Amino acid sequence: MRAIEISSGVKWVGTLDPQLRVFDVVMRAEHGTTYNSYLVVGKEKTALIETNKGKFSSLFIENLSRVVDPAKIDYIVMNHMEPDHSGALPELLTVAPNAKLVMTKPGKSLVENIINRPLPEAILVSDGDIIDLGGKTLEFMIEPFLHWPDTMFTYLKEDEILFPCDFLGAHYCDDRLFDDEVGNYDYAFKYYFQAIMRPFKEHVRRAVARVEGLKVKVICPSHGPIIRSGVKKALDHYKSWAAPEEPEGKRLLLVLYVSAYGNTTKMADAVAEGARSQGVDTEIFDLTGTDDSMLLDEVEKASGIAVGSCTINGDALPHAWNFLSSLLTVKVKGKTAGAFGSYGWSGEGPVMLTERLKGLKFKVPEAPVRIRLVPTPEDLENCRAFGAKLAEAIKS
Repeated sequence: MRAIEISSGVKWVGTLDPQLRVFDVVMRAEHGTTYNSYLVVGKEKTALIETNKGKFSSLFIENLSRVVDPAKIDYIVMNHMEPDHSGALPELLTVAPNAKLVMTKPGKSLVENIINRPLPEAILVSDGDIIDLGGKTLEFMIEPFLHWPDTMFTYLKEDEILFPCDFLGAHYCDDRLFDDEVGNYDYAFKYYFQAIMRPFKEHVRRAVARVEGLKVKVICPSHGPIIRSGVKKALDHYKSWAAPEEPEGKRLLLVLYVSAYGNTTKMADAVAEGARSQGVDTEIFDLTGTDDSMLLDEVEKASGIAVGSCTINGDALPHAWNFLSSLLTVKVKGKTAGAFGSYGWSGEGPVMLTERLKGLKFKVPEAPVRIRLVPTPEDLENCRAFGAKLAEAIKS
């Protein structure tokens, strides 16, 4: 690995992790990732923007030392404090003892618990504060919840370069590094948005509007390719994906289920029929044949959901749990929900799903509907009544 010049006095000094396949336990990274760090050298002062993952501390410092004596770094700008950004900080501070840490007030609290010592000399910046390096001016833009409370962007005015932390990033590793050289990585760019930024759409809209008001030639995110030819395209994507849903004037219940022998399928159809009888539209999805990530937009548009699973080994099936886990990136608070399912012996599955729906802050007006094995006509009528009650709760 080597330092790569972005503009005069600005270099990428990060590390590559091409072997990574799972990031932070929950995110796919089929093409690995990068941990981007940037060195900005002015006429009078030198700043390092972000550090690196702790695993790569020694390699990171070795590479950094090839282009600058760490003892001559004046500022270490921490846009964000997650360990993939700050993990190398303890080792770096031993070789860069003169550097002052620059961060937000929430960031200070976090980083002190990462390196386990107080930082009384840290520079806490507010929105619009600047640091003059001599011919290169760093301006700080406080942008909380993109995607942590401590997040800020750094803007290099003279070079028109934005360092937006995780914003506009991607888990995509290619040593050519620039977006116009690595090829098409659109799918990784969108997946990253869905997994990281989606829960904070209103903050995304604010940040996009703010960046559009700047002169930006290059975007240098914390992960993935540096964007120099596709700045407008990247911002347009974020603007589109974060756009508020247009009210359609209709109420919608999604019925999502997993069924081993078709009995829960019959229940799902009856639940949907009951909801429609009360004037609420329905859409039905078999979770065994649907990508959970493709359902997120549907859940966001819906007024409520009904989740069905048969019970196997005293639990709901993984398809149902995985679907509910995916909803952590969707705002569901206040939407109506309920659970149902067929069982052979114990029937805990729908009960457990009901509790999880409550934990996700859905409004759960009805106890779960459970039917033993093959539903009778009376059982299916109970399912229709369940769907009708969910519909009434939606309308109210």
